Amino acid sequence: MLGLFVLLAPFAQVQAAPAPTAPTRWATDTAALLTEPARATLDARLEAYQRSSGHELLVWIAPSSGGSVEEFAVRAFEAWRVGRAGLDDGLVLFIFTTDHTTRIEVGYGLEGVITDAKASSILRDVLAPGLREGRPDAAVLATVDALIALLGGAATAEAPAEPEPLGLGYKILFGLLGVAFLLLLMTRPRMALLLLWSVAARGFGGRGGGGRSGGGGRSGGGGASGSW
Repeated sequence: MLGLFVLLAPFAQVQAAPAPTAPTRWATDTAALLTEPARATLDARLEAYQRSSGHELLVWIAPSSGGSVEEFAVRAFEAWRVGRAGLDDGLVLFIFTTDHTTRIEVGYGLEGVITDAKASSILRDVLAPGLREGRPDAAVLATVDALIALLGGAATAEAPAEPEPLGLGYKILFGLLGVAFLLLLMTRPRMALLLLWSVAARGFGGRGGGGRSGGGGRSGGGGASGSW
């Protein structure tokens, strides 16, 4: 019995290998497959799509899955909690450059829309040709657009609405705050500078620098795998 345990221990260790650390952004490329402008465009597009639709779509590009692409995808999807809690409406496009394998992992909540057949068709007809021909930027962006189109969303985010002009009350309030700050700056300059620094730090921390956060994670293996 002890000998059997010793023989099976390495196998069990491989099976229990943890998923990579959850990504903090929507598009992750550790294999340098995409150019940086393309990755940034893709990341912004996916972030905007989630904010407008609620669906979380991620792109994960790495050299290798280290084994079965299907097992890796299911394990990562669950560990990263892709999609919204109770809805599991997330999706991840995996691309492994050394293995030349791809995978679309679909959450339970989207399996009725992104069927296995549709996912397979997108990998075969949209992603694989571009990767074979050395056009990864265009291929990955087109694949994401195709997935978003199936979900009924726009491929690109709509232009933000023009902000409404400030009313008279807000103008008076900001004017009074400006006068109060000037008085504080003349009488207590150190305190005024600390206050200014605190306000600036809060502003920069909450503008465009946030990352993704999931709450779902159930996929059950729905989706498709491919190669190129």
